[in-house]
Amino acid sequence: MTDQSSSTASAVAAAVAGWEATGERVAAGDHQVWCTRVPAVVAGAGNPPLVVLHGFPTCSFDWVPVLPALSAQRDVVLLDFLGFGLSDKPDLRYGLRAYADGVEAVAAHFGLDHVDLLTHDLGDSVGGEILARSLEGSLGFSIGRRVVTNGSIYMDLAHLTMGQEFLLGLPDEQNELVGADGGASFRNGVVATFAAASVFDEHEVDCVVALAARSGGLGLLPRTIRYVEDRRAEERRFTGAIETHPTPVGVVWGDQDPVAVYAMAQRFVTVRTDAPLVTLEGVGHYPMIEAPDRFAAAVLSLLEQP
Repeated sequence: MTDQSSSTASAVAAAVAGWEATGERVAAGDHQVWCTRVPAVVAGAGNPPLVVLHGFPTCSFDWVPVLPALSAQRDVVLLDFLGFGLSDKPDLRYGLRAYADGVEAVAAHFGLDHVDLLTHDLGDSVGGEILARSLEGSLGFSIGRRVVTNGSIYMDLAHLTMGQEFLLGLPDEQNELVGADGGASFRNGVVATFAAASVFDEHEVDCVVALAARSGGLGLLPRTIRYVEDRRAEERRFTGAIETHPTPVGVVWGDQDPVAVYAMAQRFVTVRTDAPLVTLEGVGHYPMIEAPDRFAAAVLSLLEQP
């Protein structure tokens, strides 16, 4: 049982089941990833679908608080990377290329040929691999606008948490002792990345914890975090593509992020001088949970620029 401080187990189970029912499972190589396509409230607005990529160690449920706003005038496509949320959680070596393969599989499944892109945390790095494939001419769809949010796009500036350092120090193998407390440490670790003054929906976080724990997912954290090693080994492939891809890009950043510190956003806009930066003051690492209204408004303002 996870540490559900303000919502009952039955309410969490119902919310997770409801979320699962909105989507489907799609083959990505030898495994399946869960995905959903949320239709636009107002059809025919002419906006491309928005593909949304989640962060580590959570899943696409992070975005539930902002989905009504994001889907007002466009379809929104979300997925759980392999090893996360509602997707398969095989015991194998995980990496950014495999996560990007899942994105391509979902895009092909929904017949997407042109999309906008919204990324967070790990999703920024997966987005970097998607952009690198686009630059190489091997991507199966084109990209219009993109928005980058709190994630360690510059590894030399990253302030990894004690929990992340602990996981990276473990062997790259499933470890049943990780998560043996039912997800309490996981929950505390996620909330510790919020700004100190953040007011957030406890039920939302409880659902995120339940999805992480599903199918033994907490024991896989020493494996799914290996994307950090990929980033360190091929920094310029991923960050380089985020910086140089010619599509219009904007940045939305919580300025109280203790992991992907605000200096990353500041560095990025000095390199990519055409990129507008929207700063969310008093917000930490998960702006879609901590300040959903401000976050959604900022994202949409960037996506809808002429």
